[in-house]
Amino acid sequence: MSTVYSHSRLSSFEQCKQKFQFRYLLEIPEDSEGVEAFVGKRVHEILERLYQFVGRDQVPSLRRVLERYDAEFDQHYDAERIRIVRTEFKRDYYHKLGADCLSRFYRRYYPFDQEETLGLEHHVLFDLDHAGEYRVQGFIDRVCRTKDGTIEIQDYKTGKWVPSRKQLDMERQLALYQLGLAGEYGTEQPMRLVWHYLARGQTRTSSRTPEQLDTLRRDTIALIDEIEATTDFPAQKSNLCNWCEYKKICPAFDGVPPESPS
Repeated sequence: MSTVYSHSRLSSFEQCKQKFQFRYLLEIPEDSEGVEAFVGKRVHEILERLYQFVGRDQVPSLRRVLERYDAEFDQHYDAERIRIVRTEFKRDYYHKLGADCLSRFYRRYYPFDQEETLGLEHHVLFDLDHAGEYRVQGFIDRVCRTKDGTIEIQDYKTGKWVPSRKQLDMERQLALYQLGLAGEYGTEQPMRLVWHYLARGQTRTSSRTPEQLDTLRRDTIALIDEIEATTDFPAQKSNLCNWCEYKKICPAFDGVPPESPS
């Protein structure tokens, strides 16, 4: 098997097989981007840059951080390409949302000396099986070591929804990243999964036992097997369809898709 899987690829298949086919099999390019994803990218970029400066003992002021955010937002924002589904909100609302996310995070963690940063946008590529047939990759927003020696796998979220404890304890993405980091730091290294819900100014944490990680490994292999065996890719309607970049060509909405791959 040559395909390298990611959490996004797996989730796309689970949410809508038609979208999975359009994106990963037909590789139809996205001609637009949801404003929520756009804001998320800009905030992630600024936080990565912030910690790069922190690593050089050059902590910028909040004013400078927000000035950089404003510049990046204005430079990349294209009204013809950015989709705003919730039309009751305009560009300025989303611009302020990102600025508020950054301001809350900055004020909460300044001067950013709580942990030692080990990696920013850290790439992990690892095997789920001994034969190397099932490969997974991902990019971790921030990897750090706390003062008690625990390695944290940190993820930034700019959406306003905060999952329940039960949902986070079942979350797959960061747990997969833990499997990847175990190859770098060892399976005995204590690790913690951390989500920063920036729009709410809240942080949530979770941990995984070795048994839970083994179950995750087996379940992910089974899901990959299902994907590889799938030949029919029907659309699955949901509230997420309004945010889908392929809605206009989706047969579920009377669109005309391109030819399916052989």
